[in-house]
Amino acid sequence: MVVGFAMVVAPASGQSRAANPVEFVLKPPFSPAGGEVNCQTRPGTRKHRKTRLRTRCALPRDAARAIFPAGHIALEPTMPPARLTLAAILLSLPGAGAAETVQVFAAASLQTALDRIGADFTARTGHDVVLTYGSSSLLARQTTQGAPADIILLANPEWMDVLEDQDLLAPGTRRDLLGNALVLVSGDPQAGPVAIDAGLDLPGLLAGGFLAMGLIDSVPAGQYGHTALTHLGLWDAVQDKVAQADNVRAALALVAAREAPLGIVYATDAQADPRVTVIGQFPEDSHPPITYPVALLAQAQDAADRAFMDALSAPEAQAVFAAEGFTLAR
Repeated sequence: MVVGFAMVVAPASGQSRAANPVEFVLKPPFSPAGGEVNCQTRPGTRKHRKTRLRTRCALPRDAARAIFPAGHIALEPTMPPARLTLAAILLSLPGAGAAETVQVFAAASLQTALDRIGADFTARTGHDVVLTYGSSSLLARQTTQGAPADIILLANPEWMDVLEDQDLLAPGTRRDLLGNALVLVSGDPQAGPVAIDAGLDLPGLLAGGFLAMGLIDSVPAGQYGHTALTHLGLWDAVQDKVAQADNVRAALALVAAREAPLGIVYATDAQADPRVTVIGQFPEDSHPPITYPVALLAQAQDAADRAFMDALSAPEAQAVFAAEGFTLAR
């Protein structure tokens, strides 16, 4: 199966952009031929503080059209490698960015909550927050390669361990922030609940379709899903029917667009999209605890960085996380 991916731009209110649609050809199982992609959200400028957040992310073309209404999307190719390199160099130069800009790398499953928290922080403090979303594995690798970021939130402690082992975290700033649950979702609103145990007829539920989930070798949601299915003795029966996506939100989009009948995602992702229905939750003992660690990166220098780090644990932010279905770290 070959599908196309495109960059989706949600324009600011009152704005529109025209661009020629460009498809990115993927090789099975849904992995970009040119490498992984992620999402980036930018707030409005100080002059136009009320401008809506702008988000770029990789989604299947049909899923993108389903998510964003007609006239509010522009499909664009990714930035050429040379421009990406130049942008990274410019951002890393002393004085290249405003002192009030906080660069945040975050797991894709945090997008809905962090978009709200970032906008509230900007409105309250005047500090800009640039949120870059992607799979935890991709963000961790980009960080080890020198990508400019001040704060990182991942969906798997093991990837944070990688950064800590390389002394890339500011000492004493790492902590567990959130927890989550793993669920089975369907794009059929009439789908009934199922008991997720060793007796589940998952191939029968798929009815010849694919099971969407994150990359099982690198994306935390995919790793948790693979572990859970293996623990329950269900993996062997469906391993040839798995559509692996670059991050959990991309897997969710496949189900929401009815390109895959079922998917394994976090409970918070399912809650964020009304087009999917949770039909079962994986037993907690079928996979390791789902934990989201956060830390300041060693290169973070500004007071605004620490202010946003503190804001993530403030009652207002925790209320947003709880409303999106996250559990709060004890």
